[in-house]
Amino acid sequence: MRHLLLLVVFILVLSGCSKTGASADENVIISSVKMPAKAESVSYDRQADPMQAPPPPPQKVDQQVEQKIIKEATLKFETDNLENSFAQIQKAIANNKARIINDSEGKDFATLFRNLTIKVPSQNFDRFINDVSKGVSYFEVKNISAQDVTEQYIDLTSRLKTKKKLEERYLEILKKANKVSEILEIEEQISTIREEIESKEGQLKYLESRVSESTITIEFYKTIPEKEGVKISYGSKLWSAIESGFYTLSDLLLSLLSAWPFVILFVVFAYFIRKRLKRRKKE
Repeated sequence: MRHLLLLVVFILVLSGCSKTGASADENVIISSVKMPAKAESVSYDRQADPMQAPPPPPQKVDQQVEQKIIKEATLKFETDNLENSFAQIQKAIANNKARIINDSEGKDFATLFRNLTIKVPSQNFDRFINDVSKGVSYFEVKNISAQDVTEQYIDLTSRLKTKKKLEERYLEILKKANKVSEILEIEEQISTIREEIESKEGQLKYLESRVSESTITIEFYKTIPEKEGVKISYGSKLWSAIESGFYTLSDLLLSLLSAWPFVILFVVFAYFIRKRLKRRKKE
C-alpha cells in the first residue's frame, strides 16, 4: 500500500512538471513570434484618362477685395423755373464728370415736367446729390439705395478663374490626343467651357459697370396756374376740332375724286332715265 501511494505521488509530480514546461515553451514561442508591422498605405497614381480632364485645384481668391457697392437714387421735386433747375443740374453734371443718358420733357393738364436719367462716377455720387439739392426746398421723392455685391463679385471671379484653368487643362490634353473621336470630343468640351467663360466675363463686366457708375433719375416739374391750364386746354381742343373737320373734308373730296368713273356713269344713267320719262309724259 505504501508503495502504491509513492507511485501516485510520483506520477502527479511528473504531470505537473510537464505542464509547467509546456507553458514555458509556449511563452517562449509566442514571444519569439513578431507581429507583422502595419502595412504602409501605398498611393497609386491613377492612369490619366485622355478623355477626362482632372478637376483643377480650388482657386484661392484674395479676400482683401475692395467692397463693391451699387448706388442708385430717385429724386422728384417742384420748381418755379424749369430752365434754371436744368441749368443747375447741368452744372452739377459738369463738376462731377457725369453724363445724361436719357432726357425727356412734356406737359399734362396741370404741370410742365422734365425727366433725366444720369450716370455719375460712384466716388462722386454723394457730392452730385448735394449739388442737385441746392435750392430745392423739399423733395416729393428722394430714394437712395446702396446694394453690396462684394460676395457676388468674388464668386464670379473665382468661378471665372476655375473655368479658365479647366480650359488650359483641356488644351493640354488636346495636344496629346491622337484619335479623331477624342479630338472632336475634347474640342466640344472646350467650346462649352469657352461659352461659360464668356458668360461669366459678361456678368462680371456688367457688375463692374454698375459699381463704377451710379444711376440717378431726376424728375422736376412746374405747376401751371388753373386758369392758364383751362385756357390752354380749351384752345387746344378748339384747334384740334378745326383740324379734324378740315381733314374730314379733305378725305371726302379725295374719295369723290377717286370715284369719278362711277359719278360719270351715274350722271349718264340719270340723264337717260329723265329723258325717257319726259318722252312718256309727251305721249
